[in-house]
Amino acid sequence: MAAAACVELLDRYMEPLLAGRRQACREMIRQALNGGSPAEAVYRDVLWPAMVRVEQLFREDRIGVAAEHMATRINRLITDQVQPHLPRVGGLGKRILIMCAPQEPEDLGAQMCADLFEAEGWDVYFVGGGVPDDEVLQLTGQLRPDILLIFGTRPQGIPAVRHLIDLIREVGAVPHMNVMISGGVFNRAEGLWEEVNADLFAATAEQTLAVARDAKPREPSVRSTGAVRKRRRRRRSPYLVPAQGAV
Repeated sequence: MAAAACVELLDRYMEPLLAGRRQACREMIRQALNGGSPAEAVYRDVLWPAMVRVEQLFREDRIGVAAEHMATRINRLITDQVQPHLPRVGGLGKRILIMCAPQEPEDLGAQMCADLFEAEGWDVYFVGGGVPDDEVLQLTGQLRPDILLIFGTRPQGIPAVRHLIDLIREVGAVPHMNVMISGGVFNRAEGLWEEVNADLFAATAEQTLAVARDAKPREPSVRSTGAVRKRRRRRRSPYLVPAQGAV
């Protein structure tokens, strides 16, 4: 899909998306696929940036809760319909566990990442949000993934993300596993992914694939938990301070 066509389609798609017009959105994407647009391009150039725009509009109070909910659910519906059209390659022998940050209201971005990783041949395990830390630890120990991808868009969940990553490192059940961070809040705050003690960062779904493809197994001796903690205390990001009354 050419760049100009992508922008034009995205702009046209946003109008019925924000208006809650499900059928119009479905028809627009159906025509794009039937016209030869690859499914992965639709994910990358329409569905993902549409999700980001909706999130930004809501964060800036330019749309209300109803419009945000309708748009997100339509985008999820379209994603589910486009997913079977993604190409499939042979198994890579690599495994990824994908989850959402605590207090994350939607898991659409993480779902898109899961779909694209699966299409590229990864063994994908997608748990969404709301999973207790002890179960995440148990699952990583059982699956022994190459990468744990945590997707987050809201600042409220950042302290819990840092706590989970520190816990993973302290337990050391899967020392070779890299922790990758993605999602809007990490895009908006430069270096925040490092402050939560992650190993990798990607701003978009497309970048998660490229970063994961090139990632080497983690070497625990390179970034020990203690050394990272000492360095982080000097930075004191406000995102890492839990809100008053938060657990």
